Formats: sequence, structure tokens, C-alpha cells
Amino acid sequence: MKRSALREQVFRFLFQIDFFEEQELPSQAAICMEQADESLTAEDLLYIRERFDGVTGHLHEIDALINERTSGWTTSRMGKAELTILRLAVYEILYDDTVPTAVAINEAVELAKHYGQEESASFVNGVLAHFA
Repeated sequence: MKRSALREQVFRFLFQIDFFEEQELPSQAAICMEQADESLTAEDLLYIRERFDGVTGHLHEIDALINERTSGWTTSRMGKAELTILRLAVYEILYDDTVPTAVAINEAVELAKHYGQEESASFVNGVLAHFA
């Protein structure tokens, strides 16, 4: 599966994390993996799981960095789709050496166009510009 499609799967799994307690995340991740698309290979599932675990493992740090670099916004005020997209992109920019920063930003903007509101792509792009 293409990386952009895998990234979308990671986004879908990560979107759920704000609806559960932190201690429930490992079990929720396991449930998501069990219910994943049957067309995903073992390698695809590993990629998804590593990104999910990476984002959730650095969640507090990523949220703090987003809060530091946004003016007039905090993670608590952001839409869930936009926040999830930002978390994934910031993780890729800071912790995933296999994803160039420009690709992480571009993919985040594309996700925002698809899952966010009309202004989401601009908002996501603007926030991520502070990480480039």
C-alpha cells in the first residue's frame, strides 16, 4: 500500500485517542489493528503500529510543541481532525527520519483537505510552517 494511504490509516486510528483514557490506548490500538482492512500486509500493519505508538508515546511533548508554536490556539481548542493531523505530521517531522519535512507537511495538508473543514488545510500548513 502507498505511504499516503498508510498515513491515512494511521490518522484514522489516531483520531480515536482523545476519546479514551491514556491507559486504554494500548488496548484500543490492538482493537484497531484487529479491525484493519484485510488488504493490509504485515509490513503495512507494522508501519501503522509504529507510527501510532510513536505519536502516542510522544503525545504530551508533541502537544506542548504545538501549543508553543501556535498563536491564539491551543490543542484543546482545535478541531479533532486538525489536531490529529498536526500530531501525526509533527511526529513525522521530529521523530521519523524516513519522511522528509516537506512530505510530512504536504501529506498533512492533503489529509486536512479531505477530513477537515474549508480552512483546515491553510491552518495545518500555517502551524506546520513553524516546524519546518
